[in-house]
Amino acid sequence: MKNFELKMPKMGESITEGTIINWLISEGDSFEEGDIILEVATDKVDNEVPAPAAGTLVKTMFQAKDVVPVGEVMAILEVSEEVKSSNKKDVVKSDNEEPQKNKKEVKRPKPVQAVSSSTSFSTSNSNTFFSPLIIKIAKEHHISFEELARIPATGNEGRLRKSDVFQYIDEGRPYKFAQPVAEKDPTAYRIPQLNFDKGKGKVIEMDRMRQMIADHMVYSKHTSPHVTAYVEADMTNMVNWRNANKVAFQEKYGERLTFTPLFVEAVAKAVKDFPNINASVDGNNIIVKEDINIGMATALPSGNLIVPVVKNADTKNLKEIASNVNELAGKARENKLAGDDIKGSTFTISNVGTFGSVMGTPIINQPEVAILALGIIKKRPEVITTEKGDEIAIRSMMYLSLSFDHRVVDGFLGGSFVRRVADYFEQFDTNREI
Repeated sequence: MKNFELKMPKMGESITEGTIINWLISEGDSFEEGDIILEVATDKVDNEVPAPAAGTLVKTMFQAKDVVPVGEVMAILEVSEEVKSSNKKDVVKSDNEEPQKNKKEVKRPKPVQAVSSSTSFSTSNSNTFFSPLIIKIAKEHHISFEELARIPATGNEGRLRKSDVFQYIDEGRPYKFAQPVAEKDPTAYRIPQLNFDKGKGKVIEMDRMRQMIADHMVYSKHTSPHVTAYVEADMTNMVNWRNANKVAFQEKYGERLTFTPLFVEAVAKAVKDFPNINASVDGNNIIVKEDINIGMATALPSGNLIVPVVKNADTKNLKEIASNVNELAGKARENKLAGDDIKGSTFTISNVGTFGSVMGTPIINQPEVAILALGIIKKRPEVITTEKGDEIAIRSMMYLSLSFDHRVVDGFLGGSFVRRVADYFEQFDTNREI
């Protein structure tokens, strides 16, 4: 029998922590290989963590509802055989290591230095993105966001942990009434302290996913200066070809041919033409991604949104893309999306036309630098040029809107990219064979 450390797996490129929903195996219980030991939630999807081999759960390091950083040891397992290589990325062998809680405790930063006992402070925690669990604890103890920012943080990249908050509470909340010592910048923008009348009515508490979506939307708008470019595309050729071939396509391949696979195919081609749109920002560096993974903003039955990903879309034919799209959409409807289904997106599309919207101004899916919204396809009279000259004809038209991060994407790149996507739509080959 050998000891293994069960660590919090990395379940997405931008995921740095997960919340333990519940333990399905208790300390001292035995399990078989593949049995689900616990369920973990992130801001995007819930995941089940399976046992890497048969054995016994020796010790759990965290409890249900605890927020655990990626790579942190969650439990010690005693297993009877070697962990398979496919699981080593999530479960790390630790024959010669002590459990995480027996290791040397991470040194806490020094308490903030107050100029006076109750009126001044220097902010210790510069990261003001708090997890839903931290916010919940703060609400229970009536701790404001300003006070949270004063608590010394020991988490990854300056993140505030649950233990930090409880230690601060045990210390008597020394910075509860503290005020900043730095001189106020007269040119800085400050949120006005307004007491709005929010009215009366039915109160609906946000579920966990909605709270996380809200946090990420605010974070994205705060992080990326959004600019939106618009173009219009004549979709007539694509619409006519799809209507003429959708039945034959399903009979031949057993897959529904919606517009989404056609959109993904064209967007992937345009990304290859403009690779700098397929990037993320890391401090002062721009990371241009090698893979072209197209995320599709998809509505869940609860009304929340999630972004399943078509991996390596530029290397797949239409049949393969349609198969991926249909499978992911089906999983989303049934709440069966796995962690791998939402990992690795490098560029996202949002088909707001499915809701009847003419166009949209989408918010960037961090850490990407652009997102494309596709409006409703609508027939209307348009002036077109023919051999006979200008004529009025009924055409199927659609608006495209690209929101991009103006830190690294300028107007030329953003405008050229969205125009290229529209060109691929308009120049669709009506003689294409399925």
